Amino acid sequence: MANHLEALAPTSRVWIYGAERAMTAEEVEVARKELQEYVKGWAAHQRQLTAGADVLHDRFLVLAVDESAAEASGCSIDGSVRFIQELGARLGIDFFNRMRFSYRDSDGAIQTVSREEFKDLYQRGQLENETIVFDPLVKELGELRQIFERPLEDSWHSRMV
Repeated sequence: MANHLEALAPTSRVWIYGAERAMTAEEVEVARKELQEYVKGWAAHQRQLTAGADVLHDRFLVLAVDESAAEASGCSIDGSVRFIQELGARLGIDFFNRMRFSYRDSDGAIQTVSREEFKDLYQRGQLENETIVFDPLVKELGELRQIFERPLEDSWHSRMV
């Protein structure tokens, strides 16, 4: 069983939860440890899932399951959502606001703003088509590795501006 994402197949299913802000080093450590512990026991219909988890860029929680051996069931997915909600409550971080967008600013730092702020920044020219955005809607680990960060013009974010 893999606890780290690197050991899983590119076709592994992923779920990404973005934080409302950068997490502190202590929060990342707690989140990473709890995620690793959670995936060790993650099961569907009494079958252990081949799963991994990590925290990326001090901001994104990632859960992944290689479904070639056992698929994540509705109940196992619901359980993971409850786990992330509880983790967020303990850390005081909202991981479920899908109306926030994350991007790299001109200095390469990651910023997270509301949909309205994102649109306004684009209209004022502070975000451009080449601005790197993060896509929390990728479905597979291979996509996470290849297109999680991509230019705004090549992502669904372009429809929001």
